[in-house]
Amino acid sequence: FQLVSLLLIGIAAWGIGFGLISSFRVVGVVIAVGIFLFLIALVGLIGAVKHHQVLLFFYMIILLLVFIVQFSVSCACLALNKEQQSQLLEVGWNNTKSARTDIERNLNCCGFRVFDPNETCSSDCFRSRQCQPCAPIIEEYSEMVLRFVGGIGLFFSFTEILGVWLTYRYRNQKDPRANPSAFL
Repeated sequence: FQLVSLLLIGIAAWGIGFGLISSFRVVGVVIAVGIFLFLIALVGLIGAVKHHQVLLFFYMIILLLVFIVQFSVSCACLALNKEQQSQLLEVGWNNTKSARTDIERNLNCCGFRVFDPNETCSSDCFRSRQCQPCAPIIEEYSEMVLRFVGGIGLFFSFTEILGVWLTYRYRNQKDPRANPSAFL
């Protein structure tokens, strides 16, 4: 859990550092999820070291909820067909101005389905008025990225369910350093 959380925070910082992402909302959400996962991992670690029943119980419940969300999102990523991906990309394109600007600049394209020279565009090709629309370029990578993200998410969701099971088993064990006559 700590590795995944630190990886999320690092990727968000890398995206800002190299100018790939300028949307504060996207970066803020990624960093917030990373910090949340780090704190949850810390709760589990402290609960395991101290044999604290309540901390381990909350860790187990939160880890189960994270598993359910992550498993659902992973299955959705793997289940999307090309038409659904195209619709999802178009909705995202129409609803986010900052992401649209980042995509146009990074992929050197203008417009979603058609290039309109009368609209403003932040890509380099706009100066020569020889831009491609962004939809074919984005759709080329979206299927690969969704499969990758879905597969990685599915893998980590099963490691989380293993963590829930191990926490359930470990939570009811007696602390070996405790007084032998004490009750749990």
